[in-house]
Amino acid sequence: MLVSYKWLKKYIQIEDLTAEEIAEQLTRSGVEVDIVTPMNKGVKNIVAGKVVACEKHPEADKLNVCQVDIGEEELAQIVCGAANVGKDQYVVVAKVGARLPGGMKIKRAKLRGQVSEGMICSLQELGFEGKLVPKEYAEGIYQFPTAVTPGEDVIPLLNLDDHVLELDLTPNRSDCLSMLGVAYEIGAILGREVTLPEVKEVESTIEAAGTVAVSVEAKDDCPYYGAMIIKDVTISPSPLWLQTTLMAAGIRPINNVVDVTNYVLLEYGQPLHAFDLERFGSKEVLVRRAFEGEKIMTLDGAERTLSAEHLVITNGKEPVALAGVMGGANSEVQQDTTTILLEAAYFSGITVRKASRDLGLRSDASARFEKGVDPNRVKEAGLRAAAMISELAGGTVVSDVTEYDALDRGEKEVTISLAKINDLLGTAIDTVTVKTIFNKLQFAAKEDNDIFHISVPTRRQDIAIEADVIEEVARLYGYDNIPATLSYTATTPGGLTELQAKKRKVRRFLESVGIHEAVNYSLTTAEKESLFEKRSAERIKLALPMSEERSTLRTTLLPHLLDALSYNKNRGILNVALYEIGGVFHTNEAALTTQPSEKTYLSGAFMGLWYEHAWQGEKKPVDFFVVKGIVEGLLEELAIDADVRFDQAEVTGLHPGRTACLKVNGKSVGVIGQLHPNTAKAWSLPETYVFELDFHQLADQDEKVVRYAPIPRFPAMDRDIALVVDENVKAEEVEQVIHELGGDLLKHVALFDLYQGEHLESGKKSLAFSLRYQDPEKTLTDEEVTVVHEKVLVGLEERIGATLRS
Repeated sequence: MLVSYKWLKKYIQIEDLTAEEIAEQLTRSGVEVDIVTPMNKGVKNIVAGKVVACEKHPEADKLNVCQVDIGEEELAQIVCGAANVGKDQYVVVAKVGARLPGGMKIKRAKLRGQVSEGMICSLQELGFEGKLVPKEYAEGIYQFPTAVTPGEDVIPLLNLDDHVLELDLTPNRSDCLSMLGVAYEIGAILGREVTLPEVKEVESTIEAAGTVAVSVEAKDDCPYYGAMIIKDVTISPSPLWLQTTLMAAGIRPINNVVDVTNYVLLEYGQPLHAFDLERFGSKEVLVRRAFEGEKIMTLDGAERTLSAEHLVITNGKEPVALAGVMGGANSEVQQDTTTILLEAAYFSGITVRKASRDLGLRSDASARFEKGVDPNRVKEAGLRAAAMISELAGGTVVSDVTEYDALDRGEKEVTISLAKINDLLGTAIDTVTVKTIFNKLQFAAKEDNDIFHISVPTRRQDIAIEADVIEEVARLYGYDNIPATLSYTATTPGGLTELQAKKRKVRRFLESVGIHEAVNYSLTTAEKESLFEKRSAERIKLALPMSEERSTLRTTLLPHLLDALSYNKNRGILNVALYEIGGVFHTNEAALTTQPSEKTYLSGAFMGLWYEHAWQGEKKPVDFFVVKGIVEGLLEELAIDADVRFDQAEVTGLHPGRTACLKVNGKSVGVIGQLHPNTAKAWSLPETYVFELDFHQLADQDEKVVRYAPIPRFPAMDRDIALVVDENVKAEEVEQVIHELGGDLLKHVALFDLYQGEHLESGKKSLAFSLRYQDPEKTLTDEEVTVVHEKVLVGLEERIGATLRS
């Protein structure tokens, strides 16, 4: 909603406040003002002029030499290239030394040998948007519709001394889609009275030829329809004040009749429509639902096919308007119109919204009907428009308002206690203050023992329940005056849940090691997931998907992460590491009769280099052990107190020899591995590694209790051993045996070498371990270490057949 500051001053006394101060007050009360735009974009020294003479330039066919009266002793000679310039026109002149938008300065010049002392301007050259300029002046110079005084400053004439406030309204504040609504809002904030426009009584000459019949079939869709006939109108450009007012509000002037309906639309928030009665086709108005497949040509020149859910205005036979959205081209007010049928009606917001959405047609009228208009302003707006048309177009009203009226104009009643207001806001506002706020809002309120019985004016369609009233009290009391309190009770303490805290910890860890978070849709395709999971019966398909690519609830996060990797690779970004924490959806039944279970998964995908040092020429590509190390670090970060193992596994979609299953206390909680070459080919990816973990299972594990130990005072002794074992023996098994046999003195075991090949028997391999012995109470001797070490070697040979490599 664009609000003209000058126009606003007609309804409320705000001369002591600037437009910026008004904007600040509105924003602080909950009606956000995005920007305040001055209409004057740097224009100065611009005056009105009269073209006294206009002749063709002797040296240029497309130029004219004009003698212009600009209120000075001598006429100013101006060379003008506009095709529509002519004698006796009243025009806008930028004098020598004038400034135009963008800092352009007008200087005395010579054009093809003729002196030019200024410039005759178009509205676009003064900073008006082209889409708001009247069509007849879309090209060429602007001409005043009536005589003006040569030399008069045009800045106030063209409303360039105005400021426009752009309101960013929430859907519930439909009352502020009108100048009166904004005036009421400012009046409530400042505690000032609103001056309503005077609706002049129009002397109607009741004529038999002026009667019109109104009937409504769709009574729920149109509880009120009023019509008036105005004859002998003269269609012409609107007065300058009306044109500039509409342009400031973002509406292009058209003619005096249409401009009046738009003016009242902005003033009252009530859409109106004017039909050319002769083109209307009859003196019968019938409001009904459209027939299935019925067509109408709307004012924008498009033919639209209607359905039985759309509401139309007809002449008894054919549609002449799409109710509440747009008029029809067959009854449009045109230059030769002399008699109009003026409509003021109340249409159901749901019906208007459905038509607007179905037909892809949104208008200023539909935006207001959708959100709700004031039922008590409908007829008043029609009378206001009729009076203005009579004044500006010379029309004569030849009928009373013919109407169908079943409209509920009753006010809503809301009851609320002072205690409820203060409890919800955390304040200690007294009764007098609350009553003052209701008086400022012009809400009729009766108070009885701190219980308020409020009658809400119909202009405030958004006030219906206690919470709405409390919001109004908070806005007018001032959000800055509400004390900051901690929302805390004995039963609902604030803070993160345990799961939220662990999610945050995981994000911090993964981002600290250089992995970026991805956020994807929860919808995918069965085809992509089939590369990782073959059981299509367990996928949940949408009944009405928005697209084929978003037709199935995901059961894994990996396809979306691979999409992201592929997207980056196709744009030359080859080193990418991503992770995502998100929901997946599983079910065990082909025909859904119960809700699917939602689980939280943590997944990652990696391709390219993990580390690169350009200066030293050092490059570390991502491999299985990089990803395994990240997952191990993640488990350490979560302090999981459980038996954690990585077992070789075969998983659909992953490389059979480079995949491991993560088990916690013997239960599988995720996988790590390289993409199978066929899977990588499906996404056109290079060697890519992934992990996917069931986050809920990890988060449910007990955390290790942190225990601190003193720094060892006595030195440790290291022994290295190279063991020859069968090639099917896992290093993990050997390490477990070493730990068991080493007892309390063995503090650390690490594998540092694997060897197979020459000097070893076929089917054998060599595993080299480093063992560290240490006693916290004394310095170990070689003899003590040797005893334990020999025990380890003997035990390894007895249990797994390991021998020392010679």
